Amino acid sequence: MRDLTNASPATIAAERARVPHEGTASEILARQAADGSWHRGDAPVWLPTLFTLLLLRATGVDPAEPSVKSAVSHLQGGFRWAEEFGAKPFFEGEVEPCINGGTLALGAYFGHPMESLARRLLAEQLEDGGWNCEAPKSRCSSFHTTICVLEGLLEYERAVGSVPEIAAARRRAEEYLLKRSLFRRLSTGDVANPAFLNFAFPPRYCYDVLRALDYFRTSGVQPNPRMREAIQIIENKRQADGRWLLDDTHNEALAFDFPESVGEPSRWNTLRALRVLRWYDERRPQLASTA
Repeated sequence: MRDLTNASPATIAAERARVPHEGTASEILARQAADGSWHRGDAPVWLPTLFTLLLLRATGVDPAEPSVKSAVSHLQGGFRWAEEFGAKPFFEGEVEPCINGGTLALGAYFGHPMESLARRLLAEQLEDGGWNCEAPKSRCSSFHTTICVLEGLLEYERAVGSVPEIAAARRRAEEYLLKRSLFRRLSTGDVANPAFLNFAFPPRYCYDVLRALDYFRTSGVQPNPRMREAIQIIENKRQADGRWLLDDTHNEALAFDFPESVGEPSRWNTLRALRVLRWYDERRPQLASTA
């Protein structure tokens, strides 16, 4: 309703108020464990906690809702990262930038924006503009890590206001992606990874062009000519009935089974694709005028 219709703010607010009480968000809140985290089998606790919360954020749930505030307070009071990472509270993060990008996004969205974590990520930006969890062993950025950090830094700025150093770091990282047309190798122009052309949800830490374009849409930037190939990929993957399929899922990190099946029509992918195309089409006259 918010991204695809012209519904009134009051109508959207009324619909949003239902989110923590019905469907995915309600199930997530109900599955929080007594220690404040989320669990799945023998997986390390941080894994389902981080990625289940990222799905909760994706639902658009209102952080001010009492049930959400209670869950966040419970998490902050009970969860601790492993001893080798300092046994810190959840929103202070650990060491890998792909994990910390998601943690920063969650802290900012749920009322705990962590400046120390944002500053750490700024210090870890590589010379080519992106990030890589393998640094310093690798000095070349990773598409995967870069999109995770970009999403975190953007959510942080949305929470605290524009921060010049962070805005500059995001521009450099965006340029890292744009130079590569969002999916190509800079050296050869070849597709960097065929998986980048498949649309996964939940994405976990994995990169694809739909996730990248949804980031650019959220950031409010103007469409760039170097996005056109990626936009065409989205358009070409639209089915005859107007929907998009779920190409892949990384639901092994969730605290419950994701309700969509690979190869079937996906509400999540359809929503994300439609809002990206709407953003691109609405801004395209401005793009043409500045080309």
